[in-house]
Amino acid sequence: MESTIHEECGIFGIYDDTGHCDVALDTYYGLFSLQHRGQESCGIAVNDRGVISYHKKVGLVRDVFTKEEITKLGPGQIAIGHTRYSTFGTVNDTNAQPLVVRHVKGQMALAHNGNLTNAPELRRNLEMQGAIFHTTNDSEIIAYEIIRERLKCASIEDAVCQAMYNLAGAYSLVIMSPEKLIAVRDPNGFRPLVMGRMKEGQIVFASETCALDALGASFIRNLDAGEIVVVGREGIHSIRTHVQPVKHMCVFEFVYFARPDSVMEGVSVHDARIRAGRILAQEHPADADVVIGVPDSGLDAAIGFSRESGIPYELGFTKNKYIARTFIQPTQGQRETAVRMKLNAIASVVKGKRVVMVDDSIVRGTTSARIVSLLKDAGAKEVHVRISAPPFISPCYFGTDIDSKKHLIACQMNIDGIRKAIGADSLGYLSVEGVKQIAANPGCDFCVGCFTEKYPVPVPADAEKDKFETKIGQEKNEDRERVHGDAKEF
Repeated sequence: MESTIHEECGIFGIYDDTGHCDVALDTYYGLFSLQHRGQESCGIAVNDRGVISYHKKVGLVRDVFTKEEITKLGPGQIAIGHTRYSTFGTVNDTNAQPLVVRHVKGQMALAHNGNLTNAPELRRNLEMQGAIFHTTNDSEIIAYEIIRERLKCASIEDAVCQAMYNLAGAYSLVIMSPEKLIAVRDPNGFRPLVMGRMKEGQIVFASETCALDALGASFIRNLDAGEIVVVGREGIHSIRTHVQPVKHMCVFEFVYFARPDSVMEGVSVHDARIRAGRILAQEHPADADVVIGVPDSGLDAAIGFSRESGIPYELGFTKNKYIARTFIQPTQGQRETAVRMKLNAIASVVKGKRVVMVDDSIVRGTTSARIVSLLKDAGAKEVHVRISAPPFISPCYFGTDIDSKKHLIACQMNIDGIRKAIGADSLGYLSVEGVKQIAANPGCDFCVGCFTEKYPVPVPADAEKDKFETKIGQEKNEDRERVHGDAKEF
């Protein structure tokens, strides 16, 4: 695991019965807006008069989809897309999504955000029944479960509904059959999923509202936890067999994952991060001259800290977004040079000053130590680190890349030990109660399991991430390093 937290995945789907849009191109735009949720691989599947074609590959959306590739997918009436960051499974074209499968009753394509907590058991049972797996991700298990039910059910939506009885954990899905587009959110609502409508009537589903905005689509609503929404020739209908009254969405969506211009569960992500900074300033004030944020998700929280504390906010870092793979340099000197190439302190802002540096999280501490060093090298008199989330003390089982306590600095030392390790003059984390307040919503009891070890559902005893892999350790790291150039790690 690298020294920072990574996004899970982004999913997108569109249904067009007007013939007035290019569903492949619109899906491309939607995925481009969701690129922050996963930069390892991406794909688009298009249904053109019942025939599903697709293109998927390791790489960023802008690199995988040329104009020619989008044209090859055809005009189509339905499309789904996916951007991937692997919390389980290696990085290769086979593991890229959407998954497209053919079975005795037709075709199906599926894109998935999240992780199943009972995946090993389901996979083992399926293999004992003769199933042959081509990927190492949970999404193929979901596809098998749906297809198995489809052989007994009258419709694809009935099959999805029945399959959900066997699935545990986190799964937001968009599913495409030859005639229908189906969106699904697991009964706990761990991962976000929204529905929108374009000006000419096309129905759109996406992980975040920023993808709707990119297409000029209006927001209709969030899917409820456990809801299945079916779009087809007969219109739109909702299946609510599995719907639960309370959602347990991951609170870290607000802290880090989501784009600040998105709205989740009726709450602006930007506003939530401002509130996080305000509460952080109340809980851990600092005697300082300037407040700065670490790009990108620390910036809003830094503004909130500044407003609450009265300490002026300044832009303390400049970020070069065109530099990649700076965390694989072979020597310490080259790594330090690479850090400065990607992120550099603005000396005129911090020189001779007591600085409050706001960031979203500390995982291993190596990244924070490097950034603190940048500030002190630029002349900062003091660096007071403030983190807009509580310490990570436990793995995540629902789609975030936090896999073992041995990787978490907060499990190895106390707050003062972490402060010394990163070279800060003081260190303060947002409290668990504080993080729950940043996006207060009466319909959400946010999941904070990675901060408390208390999860809303039972979790497996084994937190291993690569549970189906034969390639582990260095081989996996090398795969990630080749393609994860836009990672937050420096």
